[in-house]
Amino acid sequence: MKDALWLDRFIEVYSSLSPYNLHLLRDVYHADVEFTDPMHRVEGIQALLLYFDNIYTQVTHCDFVIEHVFRSESEAAVYWKMTFIHNKLNGKQPITVQGHSHIKAKDDLVIFHRDYLDLGAMLYEHLPLIGSLVKTIKQRASTS
Repeated sequence: MKDALWLDRFIEVYSSLSPYNLHLLRDVYHADVEFTDPMHRVEGIQALLLYFDNIYTQVTHCDFVIEHVFRSESEAAVYWKMTFIHNKLNGKQPITVQGHSHIKAKDDLVIFHRDYLDLGAMLYEHLPLIGSLVKTIKQRASTS
C-alpha cells in the first residue's frame, strides 16, 4: 500500500487542533471537501473553515485522541475520543465523546469527511431540562 501522507497530516492536525491553529485545516482538506457531522453538512474549504471557526467561538478547550485507524488505499476510518469544554454546556466542565470519521482522499488531501458520534452524549445530555430527559430515555432503552 502506498504511503498515506494525507492521513498522517490529518491525524497530526487533529491531534493538535485548537482555536489558535484552525488555519492548519487548509493543509489537510481539499478545496472541494464535503464535510458532514450529525448536525451540519458543508461543502468547500471556505465553508468548512467558517464552520470550525464558529464552533471554536464557544469552545474553550478541545482535544482529540486518535485511538484506531483503519486504512484502505485512499480512504480511512479514524476512531477518536474528543474531550471539550463549551461555554454553555455541562457547567463549563469537560465533556468526552467517542466517535469515528470516515474520510476519503483526492490529490493527497481529504475530499470527504463524515463524522459519526452520539449527539446525545455530546450535546443533548448537557442541556437544562432536555438533558435529564435524554438520559432517562437512554437508560430505559438499555434496560428493556
